[in-house]
Amino acid sequence: MAVTNRTVAELFDETADLLEIEGANPFRVRAYRNAARFLGDLAPSVADMVRRGEDLEELPGIGRDLAEKIQEIVRTGTLAQLEDIRERTSPELRALMHVAGLGPKRVKTLHDELGIRTATDVREAAASGKIQRLKGFGVKLEQKILQEIERLKSRERRTKLVEAQDLASALTTRLEQVFGVQRVQVAGSYRRRKETVGDLDILVIATHSADVMNRFVGYEDVAEVVSHGETRSTVVLRCGIQVDVRTVPEESYGAALHYFTGSKAHNIAVRKLGQKKNLKINEYGVFQGERRIGGTTEEDVYGRVGLPFIEPELREDTGEIEAAQQRCLPELIRLEDLRGDLHIHTRETDGRHTLEEMAEAAQRLGYEYMAVTEHSRRVAVARGLDARRLAAVMDRIDRLNGTLNGFTLLKAVEVDILEDGSLDLPDDILRELDLTVCAVHYHFNLSREKQTERIVRAMDNPYFRILAHPTGRLINERDPYDVDMEFLLEAARKRGCFMELNSHPDRLDLTDSHCRLAKQMGVKVAVSTDAHSITDLEFMRFGVFQARRGWLEPGDVINTRCLAELKNLLKRPR
Repeated sequence: MAVTNRTVAELFDETADLLEIEGANPFRVRAYRNAARFLGDLAPSVADMVRRGEDLEELPGIGRDLAEKIQEIVRTGTLAQLEDIRERTSPELRALMHVAGLGPKRVKTLHDELGIRTATDVREAAASGKIQRLKGFGVKLEQKILQEIERLKSRERRTKLVEAQDLASALTTRLEQVFGVQRVQVAGSYRRRKETVGDLDILVIATHSADVMNRFVGYEDVAEVVSHGETRSTVVLRCGIQVDVRTVPEESYGAALHYFTGSKAHNIAVRKLGQKKNLKINEYGVFQGERRIGGTTEEDVYGRVGLPFIEPELREDTGEIEAAQQRCLPELIRLEDLRGDLHIHTRETDGRHTLEEMAEAAQRLGYEYMAVTEHSRRVAVARGLDARRLAAVMDRIDRLNGTLNGFTLLKAVEVDILEDGSLDLPDDILRELDLTVCAVHYHFNLSREKQTERIVRAMDNPYFRILAHPTGRLINERDPYDVDMEFLLEAARKRGCFMELNSHPDRLDLTDSHCRLAKQMGVKVAVSTDAHSITDLEFMRFGVFQARRGWLEPGDVINTRCLAELKNLLKRPR
């Protein structure tokens, strides 16, 4: 199995969770958590370090025991200690860890105090009011847990794009190594850059199909071989995701790529255009009668029905066909269009790196500027800043800017929107900043009317600039809070405020549809990472994927501007 740093971090995190449920030594639990956090942010591959024989104990927080366990994971793809703990812990109890509001401590309490092992046990305990009587729970949390269990029960299993990308990268690398392979491309919803992926469809051009299939089904991470044919095989990986690999002839590659990229609705619309020209379009090519007249490239497929090439992110049959016919497809934003990041954190609050380290990393990415947006005081768990500490950070930024050449740190803050719509810091300090990123972090369960009113009232503050992660959702983990997005966008337009597209792959908030709505309503967007480490800065590409799915062009995004233009744009109209 291709072991990534993320793989090791996830195994260590799960070990810490299950040890905590068992009541293990807190220092032991903390060691696994700290190691997971460090490895999740580490740029060099620990697998490569192991293969080179490097001393893992030189890494911060990695002692002899953890180093040996990393080596074990790299060699075997798993951790024997974790497998033993899993055996001791029921699958149902482990599954409760995925319920928002239930961490390992609360799962342990439910198990120890009420004997709860399954979701059914939770429902029965809640129905009799037993959960709310436990210390640290209460009526609201009991209801929230019930809602989360029902939501998880009904939700289709889909994999986050970032996780699918790790899997796809390992598989494509493996297949590209087969002799005679000319091209490997992942299609489907993955290629359309949907925020979650159901399965993976991989197309291959190769001279020896059987060799490709043998290499594929022999992959170490395969849990089940569903089918093994000469030109198509299907497997299920250990993580549960299904992968299909097909070999296609070069003359049909464009047609197959178009067909398997989808979406189904988009393909049907293209086929209907072909039918009007007496053409048949399928995964094998474009046919006039029995004669194949095209299909080598996707451009060829579109050209045969009178359309220009349509980018994969747009292929959802939501107006892209009509836009293509009118030759008014958007010139979608690209990663290289972005000139800076407007939402990052450092060690001053809950980030993992210093101000200087984050600045250096941003410069290596070719950015012209970066906004330093530490949390405000309301987020106590992140050691949020009060006005005095924020002023001290601003002084540090001024001093550091005096040493930088061609790069500028912007003085900013991620300031909490309180329940009454006021901001968490006084105007006296906010007016000294280059910008504010304003966020809801608490009281997600307000009614639609009250939540919307809360945010609009915050926008009335003259120093409100950007609404951070506007719906508060976490993909596959937490539903968005209830808010009238169209009303918010109109309020933002009237007040000259902007919306954030948070690029963290767990958020991707705004959604693609909200990005498109913002564009239609004339509200500009900031594509930012919410980075808490150097490696998090790389998440920007996921924000760009989402922006492209939302039809955003460079002009729709404020951080495509040079610094002077950005500062002018950030001046809120009076």
